[in-house]
Amino acid sequence: MSYNQVTEADIERLEEILDSKRVTKRENINEDYSHDELAEVKVYPEVMVEPETTAEVSAIMKLASERNIPVTPRGTGTGLCGGAVAMEGGILLLTTAMDQVIEIDEENLMAKVQPGVILLSFAEQVNDLGFMYPPDPGEKSATLGGNVMTNAGGMKAVKYGVTRDYVQGLEIVLPNGEIIETGAKVVKNSTGYSIQDLMIGSEGTLGIITEITLKLIPLPQKQLTLLVPFDSLDEAIDTVPEIINAKIVPTGIEFMEKDVLIAATDYLGKEFPETSAPAYLLLTFDGNDKEELEKEYEVAAQVCLDNNAYDVYIANTDERQDIIWDTRGALLEALKAVSHLDECDVVVPRNLVAEFVKYTHQLEDKHGIKIRNFGHAGDGNLHVYTMKEDLDEQTWQEKNKAVMDDLYAKAREMRGLVSGEHGIAYAKKEYLHQDIGPLQVELMRGIKNTFDPNNILNPGKVV
Repeated sequence: MSYNQVTEADIERLEEILDSKRVTKRENINEDYSHDELAEVKVYPEVMVEPETTAEVSAIMKLASERNIPVTPRGTGTGLCGGAVAMEGGILLLTTAMDQVIEIDEENLMAKVQPGVILLSFAEQVNDLGFMYPPDPGEKSATLGGNVMTNAGGMKAVKYGVTRDYVQGLEIVLPNGEIIETGAKVVKNSTGYSIQDLMIGSEGTLGIITEITLKLIPLPQKQLTLLVPFDSLDEAIDTVPEIINAKIVPTGIEFMEKDVLIAATDYLGKEFPETSAPAYLLLTFDGNDKEELEKEYEVAAQVCLDNNAYDVYIANTDERQDIIWDTRGALLEALKAVSHLDECDVVVPRNLVAEFVKYTHQLEDKHGIKIRNFGHAGDGNLHVYTMKEDLDEQTWQEKNKAVMDDLYAKAREMRGLVSGEHGIAYAKKEYLHQDIGPLQVELMRGIKNTFDPNNILNPGKVV
């Protein structure tokens, strides 16, 4: 599709809507804004804008619609699939200045926020009031708007679900600049087609979220973590279905291998409680009843020991748990510190996680490229990373593409899906289309066309 380039007159109009300090021309845009977290694709926008209000976003979109200029929404740029990259140039619209917690309604257990609020700061703020916002993706510096746009899940999804389960309402600026509101501060809603559910996970292709109403829950009073070492990753992951079948519900179940763990401890400069085993499970439990919590972790511990775990280490202090989960949260950054990466974010039935991980080990030998895994064993969401190391660019591109083709084909064979929480954006379009087939692709394109007939909002992504 053909778009108009941004002119000096357009920039003048943007400066009238905002001010010159919140409008940055191409020559002054930092390189960081040309790519997202993995930097596989780099494209500079023609201009970058930083609105602070819904009215400003609306005015920007009305200008873009009138002038047929593409607009790419962006939070902190922590995505891994090119979703916040301005593939067609045009306007890069940062939501990071829209960072206000508008309201925390303690009576209704709801919060209203702007999209640029950082997940970590929001979680801490509601925790201080005795509440919890459960979605817990590994990248805590992501914005809540970005979490909604990718339906982020994270390490507590086994028990608490994903972002979609906590969105009660949205304020949305459509591609033509019109403003709509969905949902309400209510517990139940069966009011017509769910525009809200279409927006969640739409990766900024249908509208720009400017306010979010989120459900909160009471903060559990007690939490503990089990660190469980195994002789192999296969043994560790094979244990997960038995933990689930024991009729207990951990908050989360994570897996990781020794070399990734060592990389994370080196990266953080922190000492980890145990680093001798080849593979580990991390199980976390929370609740308000100490006796019930102890029963649950005792059952889980026994299941692990019955499945050849070396031991079960109980972290029941804040300090010990912080060390363990800080290390888990640093796994990706640690890998990035030693090599250029690409990632695969498939989700498969959780009783097939072990089989999929074993398959990645076969691909290392088949393609001669290092592959590392970690992820959410409790919900079947695997994060598989290919590592460039000292490969030349052409060899890296060829080997990486071959591995990715094999990984996504294997996920399809297992009746899994192309993405568990990172989205599709630009990098995974090919694999999404293979997975869902032409009929669903056309239905999705029809939805896109209804919202955005001129295809100006985050073009080149998803469909």
